[in-house]
Amino acid sequence: MTEESALISHVLVVGFGVLGRGIARLFTAGGMQVSVLDPYVKDDGSLPADVQLVRKLPKKAPDLIVEAIIEVIDAKVAVFKDIEAAYGAVGPIIASNTSGLPLEDMAKHLAHPERFIGMHFFTPADVSPLVEVVRVAATEDETVARAVTALEKSGREAIVLTKPIIGYLWNRLQHAILHEAYHMIENGIVKPEDVDKVAKQLLGPRFCVAGLLEGKDIFNLEPHILAQKSIVPHLNLSKTPCAILDRKLARKEFGARTGKGFYDWEGRDPAQVVASAGRKLKRLGEFLENELKKGEPDLSPKGSLPPE
Repeated sequence: MTEESALISHVLVVGFGVLGRGIARLFTAGGMQVSVLDPYVKDDGSLPADVQLVRKLPKKAPDLIVEAIIEVIDAKVAVFKDIEAAYGAVGPIIASNTSGLPLEDMAKHLAHPERFIGMHFFTPADVSPLVEVVRVAATEDETVARAVTALEKSGREAIVLTKPIIGYLWNRLQHAILHEAYHMIENGIVKPEDVDKVAKQLLGPRFCVAGLLEGKDIFNLEPHILAQKSIVPHLNLSKTPCAILDRKLARKEFGARTGKGFYDWEGRDPAQVVASAGRKLKRLGEFLENELKKGEPDLSPKGSLPPE
């Protein structure tokens, strides 16, 4: 494959929910031709500029197809089989946006798993600076390289995972924190607003400046190591989600879009709530980027050491 043919020029997004819209805007901003396949979306002028709505797979194979439909493995596999049936051996890269479903279980249904990857975008996809790219055992290096190049062209940095571990990096980190938070809320130790205060005023700023591991190096790793020994045995290390989540599921308390979640959102426009959060994230990202350009002495680490 030549360098020119390796480039991604046409991206098809299957599914046009909140994430699908952001993914389409992201690749459009990267100068690529973007099409959207979704039988439920109306062509009423609300689609992003330069995005084409299609009702079936185009005759000519796109270079990359990103699946962003419902989190049901059978539905996703059905989409992948339709794609392979349409394009045969010379087909596109197929990427699934899932983070919670097993990629290897999807790949085993494919005739060409070498062209299959996970490509996990964060909400809102056209604002978040990072995208997780996850390979399965059969994924070819070329597939990963082409996907990473397409993301870079769109102004995004890829975090490449060499194994398809459930939840990938981001969700495993955030669910570990949230599992502990739900446990303390469930047992009446703290209120939801207290958890959010700590996240916004302590975790957020610290992680923005020095990350998780770099910060421990900067501010002295020794007390952290000793604290692990005393704290980890007392964490909520159960493998069962807290009951507080099951109750909210039963009551359909899903947050802003239903009016109630951990907070009361009655009377608020869910679209405005999401848009406001997106604008804040974008401004924060721009601020952090500008801070990095101020020319302060380079105190960044040289690179990680190999694991012991």
